Amino acid sequence: MSDAGAVVAELIPPEPGGKKRREDAIDAPEVPLLFRIIATITFIYLLLPVVIVVLSGLNSGNYLTFPPEGLSLRWVQSFLTSDVFLPAYLFSLRLGFSVMVVSTLFGTMAAIFLTRVRFPGRSFVRAFFMAPLLLPGLVLGLALYVYYLNVPFFGLSRTFGGMLIGHLLVTMPFVIGTVSAALYGFDRSLEEAARSLGANPLKAFMSVTLPNIKSGITAGALFAFIVSFGQFDLSLMLSTPNNTPLPFAMYNSLRYQFEPTAAAAGVFAIALVVISMVLTARITNLSSFGGIKFS
Repeated sequence: MSDAGAVVAELIPPEPGGKKRREDAIDAPEVPLLFRIIATITFIYLLLPVVIVVLSGLNSGNYLTFPPEGLSLRWVQSFLTSDVFLPAYLFSLRLGFSVMVVSTLFGTMAAIFLTRVRFPGRSFVRAFFMAPLLLPGLVLGLALYVYYLNVPFFGLSRTFGGMLIGHLLVTMPFVIGTVSAALYGFDRSLEEAARSLGANPLKAFMSVTLPNIKSGITAGALFAFIVSFGQFDLSLMLSTPNNTPLPFAMYNSLRYQFEPTAAAAGVFAIALVVISMVLTARITNLSSFGGIKFS
């Protein structure tokens, strides 16, 4: 390794999982009892729908009821052998993964451009990227549906590509936001020091900047995947019988029959989100996420 490369390597902060962190010697202030009660009620309120979905998916009865008549894997097996739910689940996985990759790539590049390049109208460009979050999902889906029908040249109507573009509009703002926050919190003098020691711009970015904003990029990718996987409004307007995401398949099922297969599909969706959170925490070396301990 060259002298410049060795110095650049020293600029990279050590992985937080290598040594046990020193405990803070200052005791945290005691939380008032009222705040504890409010926090507990809020936690139960947020967790209760998840518990209801899981128990309903494991219901042994013939109908979607709560509390369940008993516990059984009957409807889980029905989901795994379903000609509707399993293909929809796999389609949502494929769509969510594609959206995550594309959104993370272009969202990261957009965040770097918006945080490091000063130009007239930069605030307007940033607001333009964030604008899809201000629109109701049904309005955005209807606008895309009408646009695809009236501009047949691109052939995006009722296609996977058309749905992918729609999901990118609502996921890229999350990537831009998280990566921009990481970049604003990064000390650029470290990258400048690497440049002054002989590293080219790409080498300095990959060796110094990227490891420091890794958590922001990974968090943005996770947001993109989860938002895409659970997106219903756009799916309602852009899906087809051959391209049906899981949320729309669950909606159609509950319209005509009230069996717990839809809840069993929800169990698999919840499990996917939990697994994604754990993997993200491991990749970014987080010890906790949202108060949930991983190490």
